[in-house]
Amino acid sequence: MAFWLDLMFGNFIGLLSMIVIFCTIGIVSYIGWLFVVKSAPIEKK
Repeated sequence: MAFWLDLMFGNFIGLLSMIVIFCTIGIVSYIGWLFVVKSAPIEKK
């Protein structure tokens, strides 16, 4: 845990890489959620 805290808050590059990793995970999960929602069968009214 101390290693991750040092990596995140110890220097600027570590913080930027953590931000990039979490943003990438968020974007990929959003695209996956969109794919699941859009590929659902269309309800006929």
